Amino acid sequence: MKTESCSADKGSQPYANPYLAGVLLGLVLLASFVILGAGLGASGGIARIGASVSMCVSATHTLGSEYFGKWGANPLNYYLVFMFVGTFIGALFSALLAKRVCLQVERGAALPVSRRLAYALAGGVIAGFASRLAQGCTSGQALSGGVLLLSGSLVFLVCLFASGYATAWFVRRQWHD
Repeated sequence: MKTESCSADKGSQPYANPYLAGVLLGLVLLASFVILGAGLGASGGIARIGASVSMCVSATHTLGSEYFGKWGANPLNYYLVFMFVGTFIGALFSALLAKRVCLQVERGAALPVSRRLAYALAGGVIAGFASRLAQGCTSGQALSGGVLLLSGSLVFLVCLFASGYATAWFVRRQWHD
């Protein structure tokens, strides 16, 4: 796998204005509440994709599962699945248009690729498990709960950023070149 940084001088387009992107995300969130009566999130869609994969392996076991069984025989029939797939396709399309697609492993020079991938896998598994344990992910909690001014969501946001800064202190040396 290629580990060098992709060059920005290969005709890639500049990034979108973050303020405009934030306003557009807010409008999508508003439309979600108005049209669907529910907010946005990512872990619900991923969990339902997992349930669908489990159905392919053993439908009887999946339908009998306390966790997956409540979604029935067609777990993909849910708006967050379509949002998740649309987000992925939209991001890929945007990256292709801006000529920003490059396979690489982001890491510091002192960190081997294998360790970086192991850290990414471990972090992803922990975050995925925690999001299902909490019955929602950070994007759902921050976006949907924050826009409703739920006190738990606002406390969560403060704790999320504080823990991110605290954790960065421990792993920062791996990114210094």
